[in-house]
Amino acid sequence: MKRYLALGDSYTIGEGVPEGNRFSDYLVNLPGAGFEKPEIIAVTGWTTSELKAGIEQAKPAGVYDLVSLLIGVNNQYRGLHPDDYEQEFADLLNQAIGFAGGNKEHVIVLSIPDWGTTPFAEGRNREQIAKEIDQFNAINKAICSNEGVFYCDITGLTRDEALKNLLVADNLHYSAEMYRLWAEKVYREYLA
Repeated sequence: MKRYLALGDSYTIGEGVPEGNRFSDYLVNLPGAGFEKPEIIAVTGWTTSELKAGIEQAKPAGVYDLVSLLIGVNNQYRGLHPDDYEQEFADLLNQAIGFAGGNKEHVIVLSIPDWGTTPFAEGRNREQIAKEIDQFNAINKAICSNEGVFYCDITGLTRDEALKNLLVADNLHYSAEMYRLWAEKVYREYLA
């Protein structure tokens, strides 16, 4: 069985959904995937710097057949500077490549979802949130392009009128159905 390491924040651990219903769980259970249960280093609320510290504490060992990285929404939410995100994301991507044994084809990056479309963002400047999410995503996409790493844009799914209500009780984090859609998109564009 192949090994999979998932790095990130609340979207990686699937805040509010049962284990087995996270993005990473759906991904490993798709036809022909052949992965064992994912190893996850992620905590709700983590920024890039906190993920880096979490990786240092967890000390993942060995070479993974797949490493996913989804990080940055909390940098945006806390108003942290995009320049800092750029450097920290680049460092995390390099770590992810290292965990994949230097094989960039075994690393996938997911774009940052737009939490501004959720009821949680009621009363906030949704246009500004979207603009900032786009800015952070432009950074991580450019870095992935420069490094030759697969990039999956799932932000559009979180902005889709027909899908944006696929949420858990907190009206911020996504439901199992949304995570399944992300996994299927990765499967179609990368694994299939």
